[in-house]
Amino acid sequence: MTALLVVVQLAALVVMPVVVVGVINRVKARWAGRRGAPILQLAWDVRRLLAKRSVYSDVSTPIIRIAPLVVLITALGSALIAPLTGAGALVGFDLDFVWFAYVWGLGRVALMLGALDTGSSFEGMGAAREATFAVFVEPALFLVAGALCLDGGTLRFAEALAWHGVDGGAIVVRVACAAAMVVVLQAELARMPVDDPTTHLELTMVHEVMILDHGGRELAALHAGAAIKLYVAIAVIATLINPWAGPWTGPWAGAATPLVAAAIHLGLCVAIAAAIGLFEALPARVRLRVVPTYLLSATVAAAVALLVVLWRTA
Repeated sequence: MTALLVVVQLAALVVMPVVVVGVINRVKARWAGRRGAPILQLAWDVRRLLAKRSVYSDVSTPIIRIAPLVVLITALGSALIAPLTGAGALVGFDLDFVWFAYVWGLGRVALMLGALDTGSSFEGMGAAREATFAVFVEPALFLVAGALCLDGGTLRFAEALAWHGVDGGAIVVRVACAAAMVVVLQAELARMPVDDPTTHLELTMVHEVMILDHGGRELAALHAGAAIKLYVAIAVIATLINPWAGPWTGPWAGAATPLVAAAIHLGLCVAIAAAIGLFEALPARVRLRVVPTYLLSATVAAAVALLVVLWRTA
């Protein structure tokens, strides 16, 4: 990767998390008949929170101070090996998808421990739901990584996400993996159809309930970490469906220069964010007992992708 593309990747890591969150919130506001907050509202919120003092419960321990920092660091760690602009990753090594999956898992554990450290049964409920949902989506993430690595003949996550040919089987694999990753994104970011992050109803809260007692710099770190993680997941999905993405081995790799391809990729990320906002604004919420079945659909889609890859390679 050239120095210019590295600069573009780092710039995208700083700007795009704010943009995708702003686009999602703006789309949801528009469909609700409201004007909505500015696209860069998250940046102003983080800046405001950094200037505030945190208030801690009497029963809390240093865990509540450490957990938000771990969430932010793990989100940045996953961004290092993700194709943020569709032009490969900042860092890559064999079996790096294991790193990707488990830094996400470490961030999730830190978030749950921070919630439990407050001594609130309300936040404990949200932590229990977060742990339950993670059980259903982790197999899907590994099946997606396994199918793509086997299909691309590589053990590096960013290279496996790139297009290596266009045929019926390849398209089925891409569509199935993208569908699985959409569900993984919803579960990892607490954006399932059952959960509405804009409300404070006990029966619908998952992520929001776990950060109710955080404030100041800790809350800023949690918001920033969630935004980075959201952008990383969107970038992965965009790479799956973007034939110009990857280390320039795709079927149309020569049709665009690296910078033009990166611009196309970032535009696709914004479009995916708008689609997420539309999906969250229009459908009705589903019952909580339906969520396990919904999450298992990601594993089914990823398993289909793996079976198609095995059939093609055989």
